[in-house]
Amino acid sequence: MTDLDVRAATEPGGDPEEELRSLMRWLHEDEGLHRQVRGTLTASRGPQPGEMGLGFDLLQLALGTAVSGGSLAVSIFQWRDARRRAPELTLRAGEIEIRIPRDAAGDPETVRRIAALLDEAREPGGDDRTA
Repeated sequence: MTDLDVRAATEPGGDPEEELRSLMRWLHEDEGLHRQVRGTLTASRGPQPGEMGLGFDLLQLALGTAVSGGSLAVSIFQWRDARRRAPELTLRAGEIEIRIPRDAAGDPETVRRIAALLDEAREPGGDDRTA
């Protein structure tokens, strides 16, 4: 299993927790991924003194060995294309971090590049480049 952390940055007034819940539902409903991807929403930090509590701002995915970076990247871009206002996403696997801006196109070259980085992050001793 490989762990992948996903963060969503929304426009003002947006709800990162709802975006991450939506993405988690999407991945679970994807016939090619649903048995190989498990997700948990969590807070990236504990509450500070005076705070009542935090919302969930981090989706932690556990990816089975049969999941390819390509199928995951395609599913994420399909989810983004279905959103009225796509959030910016940051994916992190080990030392590799991939930022997908709000206006990023889901063109074949972008999907291929992200898929390659995700696959590389899953390899033992993968490169620590960031994108």
